[in-house]
Amino acid sequence: MRRVTIILGAAAAVLAATAGAGAWILTMPRPAFAGNAPKLAGPGDPVRGKLVFDAGQCASCHASPGQPDRLRLGGGMALESPFGVFHPPNISPDPRDGIGNWRTVDLANALMSGVRPDGSHLYPALPYTSYAHMRPEDVRDLMAYLRTLPPVAGKPPPHDLPFPLTIRRFVGLWKLFYLDRSLVKDEPGRNSAWNRGHYLVTALAHCAECHSARNMLGAINESSRFAGGQEQGGVGYAPNITQAGLRGWSADDLLQVLTDGHTPGLRRVGSSMADVVTNMAALPEQDRIAIAAYVLSLPPRRSSDAASGW
Repeated sequence: MRRVTIILGAAAAVLAATAGAGAWILTMPRPAFAGNAPKLAGPGDPVRGKLVFDAGQCASCHASPGQPDRLRLGGGMALESPFGVFHPPNISPDPRDGIGNWRTVDLANALMSGVRPDGSHLYPALPYTSYAHMRPEDVRDLMAYLRTLPPVAGKPPPHDLPFPLTIRRFVGLWKLFYLDRSLVKDEPGRNSAWNRGHYLVTALAHCAECHSARNMLGAINESSRFAGGQEQGGVGYAPNITQAGLRGWSADDLLQVLTDGHTPGLRRVGSSMADVVTNMAALPEQDRIAIAAYVLSLPPRRSSDAASGW
């Protein structure tokens, strides 16, 4: 009997060790790019990079709070969520406190696979589930633009998260279910404006990150994508931007919202959307037209009354 107990105990230990090793392998950070990625090679175009910066809403989260310059990217604002408080990092070119020593491939791996230069997982408070669909050359141009901005000294406070969410390795398990790295492809049956809008909305502007409901693990509920949902801080709702919420809107109506924040009812958008409008207004008009064309093509999806529309 004692021998059987020893054998069973040893077998259980082997199974536990095997399961642990399997989990460790499955949750490994997997950078999208190696250091010699050809699509990231070259100096990049800072003029195009500014467009990527504005479309990607970078200043909205990374500008240092309490000062008026949106290009001082010292980070530190408090992003409330059901899981705790996240503080976006310093992404200025400061070599000590920012990303001044990052390579383009480091930025690409952060944005498109949620992996830091040290090889650990980033939390999906950085919307890399959307940025993962970016074109690598846009990351290259974005880095070229970021390098033209002023260095900002100082590091933001650490994230305020409860245990065990402080263990970044668990993010690897979340990514297995919710991180899709496929690129946005043009649809041959659509015109160039629609395809441009598809890319901007899906990847760079990451509109679904706010305009969707989320499941208990913080991932977008696919049945509610673009149909509106509660803001992550628990205060207010992002509206439904499918045809269920924008029924009767024209392309000019949506273009107006993206340009100066005024809705057809002469209301002015507020909350986080006001900051989005500031970024959108900096884009070329043809990009705002493209965004409007794509958004107005979204099929209707039902949402809660609170998130029904502007």
